Amino acid sequence: MLYGILAATSALLLAAVLTAVLRAAALRLGIVDRRWRRPMPLSGGVAMVTATCGVAVVGDWRGVTPLGPEVGRLLVAGAGVALLGLVADVRRVKARFLVGGTAVAAACVVPYEETGVAAGLLAAGWIVFVALGFKALDHADGLAGTVGVVTAFGAGACAAAEVMDGLAVLLSVLAAALTGFLMHNWHPARAGLGACGSLFTGFVLASAAVTTRAGQELGSGAGVLFALTAVVSADVVLVVLARGLSGRPLLRAAPDHLAHRLRRLGLTVQGACVVLGAAAFGGVLVGVLVHLGWIAATGALWVAGGALVVVLALLRVKAHSAPRPVSTQVRAQLRVRNG
Repeated sequence: MLYGILAATSALLLAAVLTAVLRAAALRLGIVDRRWRRPMPLSGGVAMVTATCGVAVVGDWRGVTPLGPEVGRLLVAGAGVALLGLVADVRRVKARFLVGGTAVAAACVVPYEETGVAAGLLAAGWIVFVALGFKALDHADGLAGTVGVVTAFGAGACAAAEVMDGLAVLLSVLAAALTGFLMHNWHPARAGLGACGSLFTGFVLASAAVTTRAGQELGSGAGVLFALTAVVSADVVLVVLARGLSGRPLLRAAPDHLAHRLRRLGLTVQGACVVLGAAAFGGVLVGVLVHLGWIAATGALWVAGGALVVVLALLRVKAHSAPRPVSTQVRAQLRVRNG
């Protein structure tokens, strides 16, 4: 217990300090996200991953909280996914590079002896989905970090209930590192998470959730996994439906995510983040309660139904401003100028 508090505190401070220290280097090297109004240095991802992995490895090396082979393999695979994301942050790469690399890493961490091959492959696909979903969720100040912290606490509670101490400590360290990063990412953000940090966060959270549910009933397990990541799933479904219905390219970045549409309804950046964080907490709470057996597995259906209602409602919110119509007088002037 004492080490857990010390590890979380160390991860929080280390992530906060590293994010600030690496910010100048990221700006100087051009490791920035240019989708924002100003170039956003992507120092948070490297700082958060370094803090999480460093604190967890030191605890295992000192023998205070042994990670065990499964958690150790998960951490190594997560670090590999973070490296893929860092490559994507430094230079533009094709989406299949990230999907393929994340899929290989996911296939290496699924406990097939407990899930079986078919369910294990589904679990690997879901890990990839959540990892990429967290990357997409990094579209507003503080959002991916907030949802990540809430989800990490929920997955950590499930791991603690299964007496998976190493996994529970890893998740608490991840939550603390994300909190340290949020000190620089809350609006107005001074550093971003980038593909490095967002892919790592989603991968570790999804893999940890799969590990805690391995060997249990498939239907309730799927419900718990969805409830733990309801906001991420809703964001992906919203974007896919919106771009598919409008005929826009699926992989082209656009302001059509959850936070963007909430902003169009009048919420501030901070307000949208708080609303989505509260929604994530609600889903996580249901997932934890179902995992503990305190409520029926059908509780996850209420989360799915609520997420579907929100997605359908936000689809009606325009994601792009319609172009202003050109008057007849302006058209005539343009014809004269163009000769």
